[in-house]
Amino acid sequence: MLSPSEGRVLLDGRSLYDLPSNDRARVRREKIGFVFQMFNLVPYLSALENVQVPLLLTRQTDGDQTARAESLLKQVGLADRLDHKPPELSVGQQQRVALARMLANDPEIILADEPTGNLDPETGQQVVGFLAELNKQGKTIVMVTHDQRAARTAKTLLWLRDGKIFFEKPEGAWSLD
Repeated sequence: MLSPSEGRVLLDGRSLYDLPSNDRARVRREKIGFVFQMFNLVPYLSALENVQVPLLLTRQTDGDQTARAESLLKQVGLADRLDHKPPELSVGQQQRVALARMLANDPEIILADEPTGNLDPETGQQVVGFLAELNKQGKTIVMVTHDQRAARTAKTLLWLRDGKIFFEKPEGAWSLD
C-alpha cells in the first residue's frame, strides 16, 4: 500500500508504482487479498457484513454479494455465525472471518502479515492449512511470519537476519547480498 523507497514492484510485468493511484487501487482490489495480524474487522458489522465490505466496490447485486459472503463464511466453518459481530466471536473465528473477507474478490495473490500471530497453535495450524490449500488451488501466498512451523510450509523462504536477506529452497540457503 506504501510506495517503495527503492526498487520496483512488478505485477504481470507492470510496475505498480508507475501506475496512477486509482489504477493501483484497482489492481489491489481485483488481484490482491490481505490477511492482517490484527484482522482489521469492523467491530459494529456482523461477520457477513465484514465479508461483504470488499464486495461493495464490485458491480454485483446485493443478493449476489450476500450469497458470496455466506458461501465464504461456510467455507471457513462459520455458517452458524453470520450475524455475530467480532466481539462476539473467538479470536480464531475472527481470523476466519478475515480469511473469508480476503477471499471475497477471489484474489490471485494473498499477502498475509503474521496470520497466526494472535492464534493458539491449533487454530494457527488450521489457518496455515487453509492458506496451503489456497496455494494448491493456484493462489500465490506471500506470508510474513515468526512462526517457524508456518514458515516451513512455504515452497520458498526469504529470511531476514542481522539486516541481511537469505533465500532458501529445499536444497539449501544462500545470501542475496
